[in-house]
Amino acid sequence: MPRFYCPQPLIAGSIVDLPEAVAHHLHVVRQQPGDEVVLFNGEGGQARARLLDVGKRRASAEVVAFEAADVELPYAVTLAQGLPEGSKMDWIVEKAVELGVTALQPLAAARSVVKLSGDRLGKRHAHWEGVIVAASEQSGRNRLAALGPLQEFGRYIGQPADGVRILLSPRATQSLAGWARATPPCPVTFLIGPEGGFSAQEEEAALAQGALALSMGPRVLRTETAGLAALAVLAAHWGGF
Repeated sequence: MPRFYCPQPLIAGSIVDLPEAVAHHLHVVRQQPGDEVVLFNGEGGQARARLLDVGKRRASAEVVAFEAADVELPYAVTLAQGLPEGSKMDWIVEKAVELGVTALQPLAAARSVVKLSGDRLGKRHAHWEGVIVAASEQSGRNRLAALGPLQEFGRYIGQPADGVRILLSPRATQSLAGWARATPPCPVTFLIGPEGGFSAQEEEAALAQGALALSMGPRVLRTETAGLAALAVLAAHWGGF
């Protein structure tokens, strides 16, 4: 059954106006009044709804029943990602949402080639929010991952941490898998550098602020691979698959 994000209260018996983008999609795929869809508002749970009207720009539906269903990880995990080149960030955001990440934090690091500010930053942030919505619709998640504002790495690392910050480094002597096996589930933030990784000064600053350096093995992973692989390792040991 098609799933769509609808940021409104979803109460059984209520009639909701669907977002314009959803109405357009329904029109394109020729959904008809009477067809059923699943709606979620990002706050948990989902609703079965029956379409009442489908137009090019407007559509409405009646909420039939609300279901308290969630597929979230049993622990909170944040992906703090150094800005990569091109469209890699889109791919990272999409796949991280599919893997269950709780929050995404874009970071401007010393080796980040992409520099965002002003209107361009605002448009990219809005675009990433759209990627989160689309990935949540596809993957069956009913809670939207939080997207933090772009921050300079030095400023971000100086803020209080929520749980354990993990700096993935090929120079670390302890493995992420070994640490996860010996540690009960807890809130985690993965610090992932851009192409070329974090600078030596950034790594030192992170460690000075209490970050834990862990390794993903002897192979050097690309920036668009490292965080996703780390999420998978954690899910394999702590649950989520």
